[in-house]
Amino acid sequence: MSINRAIISGNLTRDPELRSTAGGLPVLGFGVAVNDRRKNQQTGEWEDYPNFIDCTMFGARAESLSRFLSKGTKVSIEGKLRWSQWERDGQKRSKIEVIVDELEFMSSRNDSSSSHGGGNAGGYSAPAAAPMAAPVVDASSSVYDEDIPF
Repeated sequence: MSINRAIISGNLTRDPELRSTAGGLPVLGFGVAVNDRRKNQQTGEWEDYPNFIDCTMFGARAESLSRFLSKGTKVSIEGKLRWSQWERDGQKRSKIEVIVDELEFMSSRNDSSSSHGGGNAGGYSAPAAAPMAAPVVDASSSVYDEDIPF
């Protein structure tokens, strides 16, 4: 038996990119920065080292969330890891990404508007709700077989 679950929280490193497969399935791609703390052996000080994680979400939920996500948004994500490999300019490349099943907002899109007494000022300022589950995609479907460039 094997378990493939990943839980991360961090800030989006870029605005998400919404695309569609040839079959019309929405695909949302974004990056999340997650810090790792390590002790510097020379100075003895603790330092943050960022890890940059690519994330992908499929379906109608991905399309809906794309309007509320932007660079800097703090999120908590649960999903599974997927390894992919391709060749570009004769070089073999690979990456591990998180296929997002659930996403929870850890901060509002525009925190400063709620602290100044004004409404949402066009940003997302609702409190974090229950995790938002992505639609279940059958692993045997062609979504995983297609070459989706990111």
